[in-house]
Amino acid sequence: MADDPTAATITPEGAELKQEERREAARGEPPFVEAPQSDSRLVASLKEAGITAAIVAGLTLVFLAFRSDIATGGLDLLARPMLWLSWIAIAFVGRFVLSYFLFKAERPISGYFKRTKATSSAAGGIPLGKVFGILLLLVAFTLPFLLDTFLPSQNRYLLDLAILILTYVMLGWGLNIVVGLAGLLDLGYVAFYAVGAYSFALLSTNFGLGFWVCLPMAGLFAAMWGVMLGFPVLRLRGDYLAIVTLAFGEIIRIVLLNWYEFTGGPNGLLGIPKPTLFGLEFSRGEGSFSDFFGLEYSSVQRFVFLYYIILALALITNLVTLRLRKLPVGRAWEALREDEIACRSLGINTVNVKLTAFATGAMFGGFAGSFFAARQGFISPESFTFIESAIVLAIVVLGGLGSQLGVVIASVVMIGGIELLRNLTALQAVFGSDFDPTQYRMLIFGLAMVGIMVWKPRGLISSRSPSVFYKQKKKIGADLVAQGEGH
Repeated sequence: MADDPTAATITPEGAELKQEERREAARGEPPFVEAPQSDSRLVASLKEAGITAAIVAGLTLVFLAFRSDIATGGLDLLARPMLWLSWIAIAFVGRFVLSYFLFKAERPISGYFKRTKATSSAAGGIPLGKVFGILLLLVAFTLPFLLDTFLPSQNRYLLDLAILILTYVMLGWGLNIVVGLAGLLDLGYVAFYAVGAYSFALLSTNFGLGFWVCLPMAGLFAAMWGVMLGFPVLRLRGDYLAIVTLAFGEIIRIVLLNWYEFTGGPNGLLGIPKPTLFGLEFSRGEGSFSDFFGLEYSSVQRFVFLYYIILALALITNLVTLRLRKLPVGRAWEALREDEIACRSLGINTVNVKLTAFATGAMFGGFAGSFFAARQGFISPESFTFIESAIVLAIVVLGGLGSQLGVVIASVVMIGGIELLRNLTALQAVFGSDFDPTQYRMLIFGLAMVGIMVWKPRGLISSRSPSVFYKQKKKIGADLVAQGEGH
């Protein structure tokens, strides 16, 4: 061993060098191989935009590039290359902007829009959300007079649109109790909407009852159906809960469609009476509202009355929801949303909590349904399809789970924005004279959902003070916490 030349050359220092070389080789490529050069920000964004445009081109080739029309002796195939190319260009530009300014940027542009903690409330001022809510409330109370002053030619149309938006606001606030506060995913909320509408329609047409008498009864019937739905889903969560609630909504619609003798079947119910003001109808002739007050008859008067009815119902829904949040049942809803197992360990009866959430949300859905029947004067099962539940759920998610103001903003943007698309005739100059923007509202819904998931995963208004704090936050001393009184 003493004559071995290799043994003489191996030293502890040499062993350490050998080990470092082995570790360096185990890391991947040898040190003398240069790392591959990555594309620049512009090139990478162009590549991603090109891939996105190619995918859109392949997916929309059959749907946008060609159109079949009924012709003599068969079908006539029409080519629409400009419409197809326009959507490809939109996809290319949109993906490039997202990649260049958001995904590939060192300082994404979304960082400039992040909310900072407001110091006004800490300094004794009014929070920004409360100021914005007060302004919205003032606009809502004076909207009919503002429209009559500044837009008299479109007064009736815009009032009808405002009534529709407020109806979805009320539905969104009702569903927000189930989804936003209790954390129970409900895809069949339109069933309670239908129960309220048909309850009012059947009671008014068969027994001659008025709107104000049937309104609480419709809410009560819807709450009872909410309890009936709550019992089968007591042990379900997540996807299973969503499937069962979706099936419940479809069951209600199919029953309304097939029970012809009771619900009218696909023909629906006609002759639903309109709401009255202390027995005064908004029509022509003696005994009407205009005759009693000596006013000139106008069809806008009925729309103004309906507007203030749904505004009052929506505000009552908001007030009751805010008050319930401060009560133990509201805190139990939030505890159930965060962790059901921890909620049970605290001694909370999750059965009653779920049933109260479903019943309360269903009651407000029934109120909205009865108003819908009174406003339309005609209802049919086609008015209560799954798409209505999807729209209301999208409003709640886009606005922010648990946020009352977020539901209002999302309703105005989604419902009002879709209706205003009808007036955008300039788009027909780009996509052709046959282009109808309202046909792509579901595409707009999908894009809005994707955009919210990218930029605001928790909704437009994602932060809210815990309901455990009432009016002001109080500091608790360590001595009280040590005694088990930290409440």
